[in-house]
Amino acid sequence: MSSSTESRLTRTFAATGYTRTGYGSAPATTRLAVRGVRGWRRLRRASARAARGFAETVAPAGWIVLAVAVIGLVCGLALGWLEFAVAGGAAVLLLALSVPFLFGARAYEVTLRLEHDRVVAGTPVEGALVVANVGRRVALPGRVDLPVGDGLVDVAVPLLRPGHETSEDVAIPTLRRGVITVGPARTVRGDPLGILTREATWQETRTLYVHPVTTALRSTATGLIRDLEGSPSRTIVDADFSFHALRPYVPGDSPRQVHWKSTAKTGAMMVRQYEETRRSRMILVLGLGGDEYADDDEFELAVSATASIGVRGLRDGRDVDVVAGAEIPEFARGRMRTFRTLTTISSRTLLDDLAAIGRGENPSPLREVAALAAGRHPDASIAFLVCGSTLTPTQLQSAALAFGSEVAVVALVCDPTAAPGIRRLGSMTVISIGLLDDLRQMLARGGRS
Repeated sequence: MSSSTESRLTRTFAATGYTRTGYGSAPATTRLAVRGVRGWRRLRRASARAARGFAETVAPAGWIVLAVAVIGLVCGLALGWLEFAVAGGAAVLLLALSVPFLFGARAYEVTLRLEHDRVVAGTPVEGALVVANVGRRVALPGRVDLPVGDGLVDVAVPLLRPGHETSEDVAIPTLRRGVITVGPARTVRGDPLGILTREATWQETRTLYVHPVTTALRSTATGLIRDLEGSPSRTIVDADFSFHALRPYVPGDSPRQVHWKSTAKTGAMMVRQYEETRRSRMILVLGLGGDEYADDDEFELAVSATASIGVRGLRDGRDVDVVAGAEIPEFARGRMRTFRTLTTISSRTLLDDLAAIGRGENPSPLREVAALAAGRHPDASIAFLVCGSTLTPTQLQSAALAFGSEVAVVALVCDPTAAPGIRRLGSMTVISIGLLDDLRQMLARGGRS
């Protein structure tokens, strides 16, 4: 029934008293026509579902067998060609024998087990795919496809009796940093010849975080700042930890701040003054621009260095902020500045975010990210600018100028082909590392200088 016919029937029903809420007052012919339209629609939807299911069930080899069956039987019976009839009959027999292999696709219960959900890059991870027959009948052999990142692992499932299970070890590659999604598993039932197949997808997925490799840093070297209570500022207050000077007593001063020895010597009341201390805040600015690194090795070294410094700062109880450039839409290029802040609630959350971070196509450059971070955190005491070897000294200085004079700025240049070293560039310290282990030595040397 065409759509125009349905429209005409609808208008006819409206004219004869049919409404969406009922048609009891309409004539009997109208009620029959409405039931016919509804039945036709249900039939059409059921036919569409059956067609989709049929198309998904028949494999490429099955279409060939089906074509041989149709052509062979038609030509054999119509033209009397015995060979075609035999070929068609054999094809029909193959199709009939393939049907039982489709039964029991949902009789499986698939469970994925992983030893760990967070590992360091290069650490092997073993998993197990457990397939159990939860049905009441014997489950014929089948296959389970398990997506692992961009790859696919095929696991053969043998014949399983009711209540039995089979387990297959699954090796997950973790050579490089990243976030790997494992699953959802897909059971595939079909005949050995691949004529008919039936699939069922399970919803369970597991996420594996492959953290960047880090190196252990000494707390005294982290940030080149040795004080754990905070760094003194230039603000003078009446009570704090860092003693500054003595001044005459004025009404309202607390008696606890009176320096009695000086009072006895001078004959006048003297009180202590202090420099206000602040908690040491460390900012790490990680460049993500494609033009800020010569290759992927430099970028991976930069991520590992950022992770090492950030983890050490968090374990020392410092306020750590790790920021990186965010992707800028093409239409807003040159008119928009933005950045993203990584989660530094704990070392694990920071490493999770660094596991997923990657070089962008059009992120905010290092200079703009540094300026935004400096405006967001004016109480910073030290800032690390982590980048590759392609940035010039002028570009590094431009990024360092975003921070105030009270902020110690360290540019960490990651270049696997260069020798490690440390030098001064104006008020900024430039550290070059070729290996991750160089970071510990360079920071320790910078802390002694």
